[in-house]
Amino acid sequence: MPSLKDLRARITSVKSTRKITSAMKMVAAAKLRRAQTHAEAARPYAEAMQRMLAALARNIAGREGAPKLLAGTGSDKVHLIISVTSDRGLAGGFNSNIGRATRRLIQRLEGEGKTVKLLPVGRKGGDYLAREYRDRIIERIPGSAGKDVPFSVAEELGARVTSMLEKGEFDVATLVFNRFNNVMSQTPTEIQLIPLALPSNDNEVGDKDGATYEFEPDEETILARLLPRNLQIQIYRAMLESAAGEQGARMTAMDSATRNAGKAIDRLTQNYNRTRQANITRELIEIISGAEAL
Repeated sequence: MPSLKDLRARITSVKSTRKITSAMKMVAAAKLRRAQTHAEAARPYAEAMQRMLAALARNIAGREGAPKLLAGTGSDKVHLIISVTSDRGLAGGFNSNIGRATRRLIQRLEGEGKTVKLLPVGRKGGDYLAREYRDRIIERIPGSAGKDVPFSVAEELGARVTSMLEKGEFDVATLVFNRFNNVMSQTPTEIQLIPLALPSNDNEVGDKDGATYEFEPDEETILARLLPRNLQIQIYRAMLESAAGEQGARMTAMDSATRNAGKAIDRLTQNYNRTRQANITRELIEIISGAEAL
């Protein structure tokens, strides 16, 4: 049985931990509101651009000389997977969920005889994948480390992916990230970036009100400008969704840790009081026994 000194030390330690987790919960809650606003504001723009490009791509997808960002290389032997996680932990299963989703995708592709290359964004995702797939990692891209996500990061990453495509280093690119639903829920999501994923039916093309597009000067010129931009926008959106999801997951995890610490303190305090009472009772019995012996 632990001594009273040991129990006091453990109670003090758990109380200190509870203060830390409570403070981290409040910090995450403050950061969440800003990150959620940015993520939700980026969705309509990214989705509208995707719909517009899908409408445009329908007309030239099968033409000879179509841009590689639209049509790919014509092969699907080499797959590039871009997984977006965070640089920091203490966020529950936020990072491990993306790691498992990426691993399942790798196993499926390699089971089909494909070659897989990895470009992890965020230190935690890179560490997770390096345990099993170190030889497939091309480069590890640092994340935002809890700060606001600058668009320059997405621009640089988009330029890197475009350069790799032009050099023929991969055929298909897929983005894996956590889509922010709410504070309690983030959904691992896969989006095919290259070649551009086209809708399966005509009802999904164009604006939601059924509007059609006229292009000036011509479709090829517009695609040459918009396709690289769309790649950057989709990456940026994924990073914003991931940043919001990270803060939501951390707030939830720290709230749970704070409550568990409170329960542990109650349990340790109860054990401390029982042990102290047992010691007092034992000392009284020894005093009474000694007095009777005299």
